[in-house]
Amino acid sequence: MATFFGEVLSVYSRAVEEDEDDDMTRENEEDEQIRREIEEKRQVDVHWLLQPDSGSLSCSDLIIAAGPNATGFVSAYVLSSGGWRPVARVSLWNERSRTDGEPSCVLYQQKQVLICQCSCYVAEDQLFQWTEKVFGCVQARGLSVTVLSDCSVAEYKTSDYLSGSSTPFLRCLKTSTHSSATSAVACPLLEPPNISCGLAAAVLTHCEVQRIPAVLYQLYSDVPHADSLSMQAYREPVSAVLKLDHQSPGAEVLQKITGVCAIQSNLYT
Repeated sequence: MATFFGEVLSVYSRAVEEDEDDDMTRENEEDEQIRREIEEKRQVDVHWLLQPDSGSLSCSDLIIAAGPNATGFVSAYVLSSGGWRPVARVSLWNERSRTDGEPSCVLYQQKQVLICQCSCYVAEDQLFQWTEKVFGCVQARGLSVTVLSDCSVAEYKTSDYLSGSSTPFLRCLKTSTHSSATSAVACPLLEPPNISCGLAAAVLTHCEVQRIPAVLYQLYSDVPHADSLSMQAYREPVSAVLKLDHQSPGAEVLQKITGVCAIQSNLYT
């Protein structure tokens, strides 16, 4: 009832309210189901090819390669030497990476060295999962981590002029527990305000929190795909962990790694 002339009263219908509540409940349930399905689909899983006796791999050094030049270097200069056995693979799905066919993230082991070759894109919401599950496979005691990562030279910030002859080049970041006295870095430190991002940054952050000695080598190149000159830049930092053969891999091996990317990026083919 109005208390004065001209008062506007809000009229409610219990039937309408109940219908709206039911609709909202159904929508919330549907949204929750969709959210759960998306989360399940975007799970990161580690599949053992050789199950270790202790449940986790024992190694002294872990090398993680992410990016076309980093993974290309590992394929051409490290894995091609033989003696490496695949021990696990990491499967994930996102809009830019679908591992339905050949696995694009594989862990290889030789003696006390473990290599993780990750050629797939890891989305931002999957980075924490990836680091937790991959490092959950490895015993942290006595572990040292080396990360190889690619970056476009266009993202490098400097007040000096960069000529074409100055690329490619390396910069590094290291955790507070990494000792330069016992393990010297192979290049200058990354100057501010430059940053690292993606999988490389997630791995370095995990190592800093867990107090694992780690160093990230970030390669700046003006070539958007893997090329033999850029891959060569990783030789020195990897040689600090592995004894690499001074001979270069055969032309067929390099062509297999660099040729596919070159063809895909050619506008005239």
